[in-house]
Amino acid sequence: MSENENSKDKLKLSILIPVFNEGVNLNTTLRIVEAIVDYPHEVLIVHDFPNDDSIPVVKSMQKNYPNLRLVHNQLGRGVINAIKSGVDTAAGDYVLVIAADDIGPPLAINDMVALMDEGVDLVNATRYAYGGKNIGGTLTSNFLSTVANKIFYILSGSRLTDPTFGVKIFRKEKFNEVNLVSNPVGWAVSFEFAIKAQAAGWKLGEVPLISLNRLYGEGKSSFRLNWLTEYSKWFLWGLNNLLLSNKKKSKVKIRIPEKLKISK
Repeated sequence: MSENENSKDKLKLSILIPVFNEGVNLNTTLRIVEAIVDYPHEVLIVHDFPNDDSIPVVKSMQKNYPNLRLVHNQLGRGVINAIKSGVDTAAGDYVLVIAADDIGPPLAINDMVALMDEGVDLVNATRYAYGGKNIGGTLTSNFLSTVANKIFYILSGSRLTDPTFGVKIFRKEKFNEVNLVSNPVGWAVSFEFAIKAQAAGWKLGEVPLISLNRLYGEGKSSFRLNWLTEYSKWFLWGLNNLLLSNKKKSKVKIRIPEKLKISK
């Protein structure tokens, strides 16, 4: 990346990665991001604790990738607060949120940015439509995710096919138009964000991708009762707030990556 590309006044994209001891995965994910992304960008690695094992990995890579930035989230634990801290710090016009342990999303970044350039306010990646797939994870989590997203799509009139997925890109200037209040349980905030963006009338897009869950190490997320409670809360909120309002909204813009077109 040239010095001109790295200047904040011309920065287009901030890539935000919430982490909790993801050092074993970050090296690979960050190298893929840097090899693929075509746009001037920065990468914000947001951690909750000063002893997170992601920190030394990032520091060791900053010599070769000066656009990597460490952000200490001091708003409270969890993905929701990591996202808020990252957005506050972000210099880009667009903010993209991805997970550290999934190499699928970086492959869709350029297509997601291209949709944003067409005037979309939020682009949601999808594993469940237009050729998208979900590889890895447990049978239980995959089954629950697939069924829950499908049922929500049918019953609520949601315009997004995979609203629970954490991979989203949005305009920084619009972020505070939605009041995100999820409890810090997993990635529930992504579900809340997708629902409230629809309710607010944002222009939406979707890009399918192949999600490759958990590169190395054991997954930290397993099914828990508090997860079910939190996701159910937003499921019901969406049923109450989307069905009628979405009938009057514009259609979702779709962009299918060339590699997915070829693989069909």
